[in-house]
Amino acid sequence: MTLLFSILLTGILTENFVLAQFLGICPFLGVSKKLNTAVGMSVAVIFVMAIATAVCYPINLYLLGETYAYLQTIVFILVIAALVQLVEIVLKKYIPALYNALGIYLPLITTNCAVLGVVLLNIDKGYNFAQSMFSSVGAGLGFMLALVMFAGVRSRIEHNDIPKFLEGLPITLIAAALTSVSFMGFSGIIENLFV
Repeated sequence: MTLLFSILLTGILTENFVLAQFLGICPFLGVSKKLNTAVGMSVAVIFVMAIATAVCYPINLYLLGETYAYLQTIVFILVIAALVQLVEIVLKKYIPALYNALGIYLPLITTNCAVLGVVLLNIDKGYNFAQSMFSSVGAGLGFMLALVMFAGVRSRIEHNDIPKFLEGLPITLIAAALTSVSFMGFSGIIENLFV
C-alpha cells in the first residue's frame, strides 16, 4: 500500500506530467485562462487517463506483448481516440456548457501526449495493473493541480500592470516556468517520505 501511495504522490508532485516532464503543454497553456474550464478539462483528462490505462494494460499484456510491442503507439492512440469521442458525446449531451467552454481543446485530448505518455510510461516502468492505475490517477491529479494553479496565476496576472513587451505569451511562459520551478522542491520530500 505504501508503494501505491508513493506512486500516486510521485505522479502528482515530483513527476508532474506538465511541470516536470513537459507533457500536455498545449491544453496547459490553452485552457488555463479560466478556472472552470481548467477544472473541466482536468476532470476529462483524469477520466481518459484512467480509462485508457484500464483498457490499454490488458491489450498490451494479452494481445501485443513482446511480439507486437512495435504496435503499442498506434493501438493506444486508437483506444484513446475512441475514449475521447465517448467523453465528447457524454459532455455534449449532459454538460453542454462545459462542452462549449472546452471547444477545440476537448478533441485535442486525443493527441495530448500526457494521456499517451502515462500509458507508455506505465509499461516502461514495469508497473502491474494496480500500480498503473495509481500512476494514471496520480498523473491526472497532477495535471489538474498544474492547470488549477496556473489558472490562478493567470487570473492574477490579468489584473496587474505588465510591461508592454511582456504582455501575452511572454508573461504566460515566464509564469509557467516559475510554477514549474516551484514543484522541484517536492522531489526531496517524496524521496525521503517512504524510506
